[in-house]
Amino acid sequence: MSVKLRLPVAATFLGAFVAGQTLAPWDHAAAQQRTRVNVAVTETIASINPYSDSVSLMYAIYSQTYGNIVDWSFEKGGYVSRFAESWSNPDKLTWVFKLKKGLKRNNGEPVVAADFVHSIGRAMNDPQSKQKHNVRWIKEMSAPDDHTVIFKTSEPVAPMLEHFSRIAVTSKAQYDKLGPAADKDAAFGAGPYAIRQVAVDNFFAMTKVPGHPDVKPENPDEIIFRIMKEPESRVTALLNGEVQIAQFIPPQLVPRVQGSTAAHVVWEDAVELMFLAMSPEHKPWDKKEARQAVAHAIDRDALIKVLLAGQGTRLDGPIGPGQFGYDPNLKPKYDYNPAKARELLKQAGYPNGVEIDFVATVGRYIADKQICEAIVPMLEAVGFKVNLKTPEWGTMWSSVQKGGVPFYYMGRGSVIDPSAALSQYFETGQSPRIKFSNPLVDKALAAERQEFDEPKRIALLRQAMSIITEEAPAHFMWRHKMATGVANNVTFKPQPTMDVFGVDIIVKPRGRAAAGGAAK
Repeated sequence: MSVKLRLPVAATFLGAFVAGQTLAPWDHAAAQQRTRVNVAVTETIASINPYSDSVSLMYAIYSQTYGNIVDWSFEKGGYVSRFAESWSNPDKLTWVFKLKKGLKRNNGEPVVAADFVHSIGRAMNDPQSKQKHNVRWIKEMSAPDDHTVIFKTSEPVAPMLEHFSRIAVTSKAQYDKLGPAADKDAAFGAGPYAIRQVAVDNFFAMTKVPGHPDVKPENPDEIIFRIMKEPESRVTALLNGEVQIAQFIPPQLVPRVQGSTAAHVVWEDAVELMFLAMSPEHKPWDKKEARQAVAHAIDRDALIKVLLAGQGTRLDGPIGPGQFGYDPNLKPKYDYNPAKARELLKQAGYPNGVEIDFVATVGRYIADKQICEAIVPMLEAVGFKVNLKTPEWGTMWSSVQKGGVPFYYMGRGSVIDPSAALSQYFETGQSPRIKFSNPLVDKALAAERQEFDEPKRIALLRQAMSIITEEAPAHFMWRHKMATGVANNVTFKPQPTMDVFGVDIIVKPRGRAAAGGAAK
């Protein structure tokens, strides 16, 4: 589906053929002065509805178009907001946001407190919402005036800002006027970029907002996120000048980019967690010993060394260095021990082994298909009889979200404070992705959310992570050291979340025409 959006100012100048879709025509005289950066990405673009997806790519896109309630700043080491001048907790059940005066969307419409109530309401109640878990504790909302928003929670939620950082602020006035059609006909935001055109599961185009306080003249005038799932295709497109930024370059293709005259590689230690998920709703994963057998069967160090060329940091628990609550001494730790894995599988009731389906991602993560293919003989060496399945990513992701995949390889991105991620995957009833349930984990996660004293909260998070590691509904693998390919006429370094923000991209003066892809 391709949706053309009516937007102001810069949105009138964009045109190209992108992945088989035609963008609206543009003025070629104006094109000589404008710049365009194409970004090759791997994640899905599921809908024009900003509440209908829960992948890192779309959270980041909506952060810079609509604007989220708050955002995490790596530079400042804390949460910031383009909307709120302050927030406070009069008590542990209350969050009060004071909005900046004079806030406007890019069409001139004021941003008011009622928009925040409306946006949370859509995350809660929109039939397409995939973000209900982020707002499930909010029981009351009010906007006593245009510049004050009050949220009441059903229990204390210390990491509530992390959940608010996922919520795009959309217009109540436009939704009241147009209903769901507002998402395509009036997608007016307050960010430095404006939504121009969306082709579901294909591309997302946006344009710089002239005069926005966050943008610089050197930032690209247009950015097009193009879904390109095959790493070879991303690298070829980068070196041919079809794209200027290519995400997730696998180790075997890094030398090709480094050896070119057209592009270079930039590195970032990502805060995305890679893991193997095992749903206890399905045999043999209803037995803890079978799940632990997987953990002992996998030689993570060898996989990192050989298939990732050392470009990964091994995880011995749900999170790693630099993430909130990390404990280098977290127990238990799983060593590579095939003999122990065979014994555990026997204890689980499978002395002669057991047949399993293993679902791999293909082209979504670094070397994912190759990694999963290498995991198969490791599992078979300890008694599992593995049927490797490699569905298209969109099909797999849809099934994972519904709880239909018992055993799979996956990543959880943008993890700084792990509370939301742990709840999403391991707290009873929060999502069907793994369908794990443990009362001790539930108790620890509920307690850490209610604890505003940071050392005490960290202790509770570590308690939950230790139990999760012991129970092994997921076996945590590594965090990638990510390689991003960048054209030489562009300066860019991604965030540790691997988000691509237009304000972080600089088009070099001599590369303006080349980066635009249109001027000759």
